[in-house]
Amino acid sequence: MILRTIFGMVVGWMASGVFALLGRNSQAALTIRPDRRQFLRNAALGAVGSVLALLGAGTGLLLWPRKTGDFGSALTVRAEDVPPVDGVPYRNIQGKFFLMHNSDGLLALYTKCPHLGCTVPWVGPPDSANAFQCPCHGSMYNYVGVRTGGPAPRPMDYMAVTVDEATGNVTVNTGEISERLAYAPEQATPYPV
Repeated sequence: MILRTIFGMVVGWMASGVFALLGRNSQAALTIRPDRRQFLRNAALGAVGSVLALLGAGTGLLLWPRKTGDFGSALTVRAEDVPPVDGVPYRNIQGKFFLMHNSDGLLALYTKCPHLGCTVPWVGPPDSANAFQCPCHGSMYNYVGVRTGGPAPRPMDYMAVTVDEATGNVTVNTGEISERLAYAPEQATPYPV
């Protein structure tokens, strides 16, 4: 990147020298050239304009609304997709979570390993001490995401879950991820059976 910039500056300098030699005896030499003050004013205005344009473009990108149904937003899981108690979890690839259902209720586990961020797959079965196993460095987690082995510093993170009592649909807020040191029953959201 810097070499390309230096190359461009050298080529520009050489081209200006060639055009200066060619223009000495031409009509272009008689035209009025801007003085130093005009040049500096124009350069400063150009620089300020460029910065403002970049800031405007960056602000526009940050303020652009996110697509619904993507990671970082609230995602709905239909009642028929909610797993049975202590059953195989429901995986949502877009939301990057597993929806677990134990006797305490529902728990949405973030698929990112707290060790170095690898995606942790379900390897089952639910009653196993290593229901989840990180393929990168071997961290193992039980059904509710508590670390049972490996280098991970803590259990898997979890996401906020709400239940629509009327329909049984579950909403997982993938923008609200919480760390924890252990599993506590209040981390699970009660679900009507």
